[in-house]
Amino acid sequence: MTSARSIARSAPSSVQATTIVSSQLTVQTPGRGFTDLTGEIAKFISKARASEGALTLFIRHTSASLTIQENADPSVLVDLTTALSRLAPETVPWTHDTEGPDDMPAHVKTMLTQTSLHVPVLNGKLALGTWQGIYLIEHRSRPHRREVVLQFIGSTR
Repeated sequence: MTSARSIARSAPSSVQATTIVSSQLTVQTPGRGFTDLTGEIAKFISKARASEGALTLFIRHTSASLTIQENADPSVLVDLTTALSRLAPETVPWTHDTEGPDDMPAHVKTMLTQTSLHVPVLNGKLALGTWQGIYLIEHRSRPHRREVVLQFIGSTR
């Protein structure tokens, strides 16, 4: 059991959410793997003049997904790709295979990950941890054009 002495909380802050800023990010993926979106999303937050609030990201696809993961060691992303491939292999005789052997596994991988993320924005910056990055995960083997909706709700500078 964790004692109350090992938990700290900052003082609450309050802002009036008076602004909604939306944009769409179009990403050409190289095929299966992770694409780091953190820099482009930080640019959106800056251009939106965001101060305090929340950013929602939503990918408009069923065979690609979003995640927040470690951005320091690229081997983490390699291992995560391997893990997803083991959880939904292409060698299983899937019923839905119209678009190829990677199609149904891509749907399963999307179901196991996320199609939307919520990231706090504090003092005009994404409130990510030191080693965290925001990634689009392409689950199909071929390159695809993917759309991610970005929406900031909060106060601006």
